[in-house]
Amino acid sequence: MKLLLDACVIYPTVMREMLLGVARSGGYEPLWSARIFEEWALAVRKIGPDAEAQARGEIAMLGVAFPKAMVAPHPGLEARLWLPDSNDIHVLAAAIAGSADGIITLNAKDFPRGILADEGLSRNDPDAFLLGHWHAEPERVADVADGVMQEARRLSGVDWTLRALMKKARLPRLGKALSGA
Repeated sequence: MKLLLDACVIYPTVMREMLLGVARSGGYEPLWSARIFEEWALAVRKIGPDAEAQARGEIAMLGVAFPKAMVAPHPGLEARLWLPDSNDIHVLAAAIAGSADGIITLNAKDFPRGILADEGLSRNDPDAFLLGHWHAEPERVADVADGVMQEARRLSGVDWTLRALMKKARLPRLGKALSGA
């Protein structure tokens, strides 16, 4: 299954690492575009002067880790598409160009299911998507989550619990499932 990741699920970090960890373990094939990566790099500027450089480094590493993930919409494709927020048309165009099965996004209102269905695409909420993977292969997702949590603890100095970390990352149902609650 090929799924395009919208910028809003690539940044923040924990959500991105959960999604990409599941992809690395064979759960699905991620897709993105240069413009989506540019949105990510520009969004992190508010953190501080080094954040954009760090994001661009991570972007380069993702290009190596997932060499087939970068897609470029065909010229003129965006012109035939419509979404409630015209700033998101490039995401839909990239999904179409990459022959994606769906888009993982937090922006449900900007990606109406009917419009996506007309293009053969589904809309996937990251929490529901990852929870579905957890139901299908709990060990795979638990292993990814454990690695993400260990890195979050190392970087932040905070003794995170899975449930708290996933809740902060806007993955509350996954966090609840992972914590056994």
